[in-house]
Amino acid sequence: MTPTSIDFYTIIPYLILTVWACVLLIVDLFIPRGRKGITAFLAALGLAVSLGYSITQIGLESSGFDGMISLDGFSTFANILLLSSGLFGVALAYGYTQRMGIHRGEYYTLLLFSVTGMMLMAQANDLIIVFLALELLSIPLYVLSAISRKLQSEESGVKYFLLGAFASGFVVYGTALVFGATGSTNLSVIFLQAASGVTSGLLLTIGAALLLVGFGFKVAAAPFHMWTPDVYQGAPTSVTAFMAAGAKIAGFVALFRVFSTAFPAIASDMTDVLWALSALTMIVGNL
Repeated sequence: MTPTSIDFYTIIPYLILTVWACVLLIVDLFIPRGRKGITAFLAALGLAVSLGYSITQIGLESSGFDGMISLDGFSTFANILLLSSGLFGVALAYGYTQRMGIHRGEYYTLLLFSVTGMMLMAQANDLIIVFLALELLSIPLYVLSAISRKLQSEESGVKYFLLGAFASGFVVYGTALVFGATGSTNLSVIFLQAASGVTSGLLLTIGAALLLVGFGFKVAAAPFHMWTPDVYQGAPTSVTAFMAAGAKIAGFVALFRVFSTAFPAIASDMTDVLWALSALTMIVGNL
């Protein structure tokens, strides 16, 4: 498959962020110690440029990279929310990183990479892309959780990493079972295969359930929320705020897209389960 201009058009907003993050990391090396605050301005500028381009995509629908990336109103709206949360995260971190003596170049670079993963997850139309995006958004957050280099912060980062890897295992195993049942990881193809009735219904249902558990960990839905208090308490305040907004938006967007596109029949059967998880999250998760 040879990428076309249409393929690249669908990913320009987070292509901008990826290049900007790499440039920011290099530019930071040449900024004098007393003027490191300029890195926050540069990070915000990159997010603003990407946000501006995302706004121009409102109302457009397209797909790229052999249907693995989907551009539609839902993903564009999610991208705008995620970029806005990124700008909010930069604003919160500006004074905090200065007071705490945190290396700002690395901080903002990791934040940009995490937002890139969130946006990729919002547009993913393939379970492989969902997993890659999940890791791209999560790995920078593991580092950001421990970036203040205090004992409590480092403990927070390690816990988040271990439980995040555990959740990723559910996503990978669920993806493997879905692929075994349908022969594809593309969400649209999975739907067609399931609708044709030629798949293993039990295998597909178990795979979907494992994906739900993996996403449940990522969005901190009860009873998969055990990591949240320790991680949020130990991570820097600005990182906690960013995780609570951006990571949750990305997780719910991916959950909705995967189940509404690939598993609509299973999703309708799981309505009671989703209601129970929602009630548990609102009650148990806030105790």
